[in-house]
Amino acid sequence: MLTTFLITVIILVISVLLMSVKVIFIKGGKFPNTHVSGNKALREKGIACVKTQHLDQAMHKNLFERLEEKK
Repeated sequence: MLTTFLITVIILVISVLLMSVKVIFIKGGKFPNTHVSGNKALREKGIACVKTQHLDQAMHKNLFERLEEKK
């Protein structure tokens, strides 16, 4: 039981170190942006995350609202 636990902990530590090599060993290194807004190809296609789409929808004004503002 103890050997299995130690092997698991060692594997987890090695995995975390390998995933963070760029952050730890490169000056100014940071994790890559995997969010939808960080993907250039999706931005070029006009695809955004749900939060951004919801905000755009909430800020959108229809014709009636725009005419009311002019008065």
